[in-house]
Amino acid sequence: QVRVDESGGGLAQTGGSLTLSCTASGLPTTNGMGWFRQLPGKEFDARDFVASIDWRTGKQFYADSVKGRFTISRDNAKNTVYLQMNDLTPDDTARYYCSPDILVDSDSRPWPDLRYWGQGSQVTVSS
Repeated sequence: QVRVDESGGGLAQTGGSLTLSCTASGLPTTNGMGWFRQLPGKEFDARDFVASIDWRTGKQFYADSVKGRFTISRDNAKNTVYLQMNDLTPDDTARYYCSPDILVDSDSRPWPDLRYWGQGSQVTVSS
């Protein structure tokens, strides 16, 4: 049985920081792991990519909107990834969904396995 557990998020002020974590189990192997987000008033779209990290190489991928502010890291032994979010702005307000299996292709496009998602973590940034 596949399990994806998220934690973290919450409320921050503009310029503040928050951390998300995600632990997956029950999947034999995956390419990478990371997050997508659902912006307020929008339906969740698996194209709203935030960041991911390749399990084997450790290579990180980021959406342009978060580059330089967010950092994704991994703990292979714990099958856990972390997203450190710094210099937050109200535009980062969203529900963040962890994907336990993301393949990033040669054009740097992320392709999540749509069957598996975490329960979501709310991030709210006040101005």
